[in-house]
Amino acid sequence: MADTSVDVLIIGGGPAGLSAALNLARARASVLVVDTGRPRNAATLRSHGFLTRDGISPIELRKLARAELEAYPNVQVLDRTNVTTLTPVDAADTTRFTATLQSARSREPRVVSARSVLIATGLRETLPAVPNLRAFYGMSLFSCAACDAWELRDRPLALIGETPDLPARARLIARWTDDLTVFTDGADVVDTVEEAELAASGIVVERRRIADLDGDRGQISGIRLTDGTHIAISGGFVRPHWEPALDFLIGLDVHRDSDGHLLVDRSGRTTIAGLYGAGDAVAPGPQQLIVAAGQGARAAAVLIHDIVGVSTAH
Repeated sequence: MADTSVDVLIIGGGPAGLSAALNLARARASVLVVDTGRPRNAATLRSHGFLTRDGISPIELRKLARAELEAYPNVQVLDRTNVTTLTPVDAADTTRFTATLQSARSREPRVVSARSVLIATGLRETLPAVPNLRAFYGMSLFSCAACDAWELRDRPLALIGETPDLPARARLIARWTDDLTVFTDGADVVDTVEEAELAASGIVVERRRIADLDGDRGQISGIRLTDGTHIAISGGFVRPHWEPALDFLIGLDVHRDSDGHLLVDRSGRTTIAGLYGAGDAVAPGPQQLIVAAGQGARAAAVLIHDIVGVSTAH
């Protein structure tokens, strides 16, 4: 038997999940938000592009959102808590899922039943294996050009990564600088045709291995290669490997793309009735905070319409 029963279980307490919680609360739904307390952007000092909150700390943005939710008695937020299993149940429409929760504060698991579930877990991030990279990540090295390139404009920049999409990312970053070097750290991910196309735009491809990053107090000043070459830069971008944090969906037949992101329709519905997705866990993956928040609000509106049986076609 479930310890708690709610209208909506939201898995993930980032911008998508908290935005959905606010809108669901205002629609008089009972909501439980479950959050691990380990956001992917924890290393970022400032978030950008969020209207009225440009430059705010991601942690502060979460605090403000949590404070707003406290005004709604029908919302509960569980921090430092994981969902370990999510199971559809063959029951009345009022209960479609049960979830097992594990809190860092208790050894005893908790079982929750929910009519609907919104997945807003975001992504796990693995940075390139470059020495000292974390000393600069979130301060002078970033992963999102749309979020942080303005502050690095007109400087000598680096793009570090080992994925085939580096050329496309380099062309985007070149909007903000005419001095860009792509570092593949020895990975064969940029072919000769792509390198020539980048060179025609003034972008250098550096294939040699990286020995270390130089700088002080979070401000990068250069990249040292294994042969002793030093290339001066004053900021840049990293292309991490991203993986959707969806371990609890193992055994659940929900459609995903080739990278594991949830496939949803334009309203956030997955291929399982009552199960919705929003934010970075949804294809195509990483996006700006304001976009994730908008997806959460949209999914919340659609979810309420689905509960009461009202069409959202218009």
